[in-house]
Amino acid sequence: MTIYFYNLREQYGCFSNFSAHGFELDGLYWSTSEHYFQAQKFVGTLHVEQIRLVKSPKDAARMGRERSRPLRQDWEQIKDDVMRKAVLRKFETHADIREILLSTGDEEIVENSPIDFYWGCGADGSGKNMLGIILMEVRATLS
Repeated sequence: MTIYFYNLREQYGCFSNFSAHGFELDGLYWSTSEHYFQAQKFVGTLHVEQIRLVKSPKDAARMGRERSRPLRQDWEQIKDDVMRKAVLRKFETHADIREILLSTGDEEIVENSPIDFYWGCGADGSGKNMLGIILMEVRATLS
């Protein structure tokens, strides 16, 4: 059975980067893994702190996509590792959601995003599902 997640209010909503499971990483506290991920696009600039302190993960995502901000040169090469680091720390930090992740056994995990063909499966299911893949890697690491 494949496990699909996307909406925060659904059974596996805690798998979303928008879930309110904060953690400490790189010496700072992050409200969500989305905040951490988006801020890493601008390491070494004031944008990191602006994104870190914004209230909602939706705002962090919007700010991270603003092309008026100076995207780091190596972003495409490192974005998967940045996501892996954030997701691992989130599940290391919170025992309750770690149990939920581990309870999925060896089932496939898919971010059922209709709009994201990289992190999710996309509207037609042909997407790369990188977030799902990373969640399965983290699950293996923690089990």
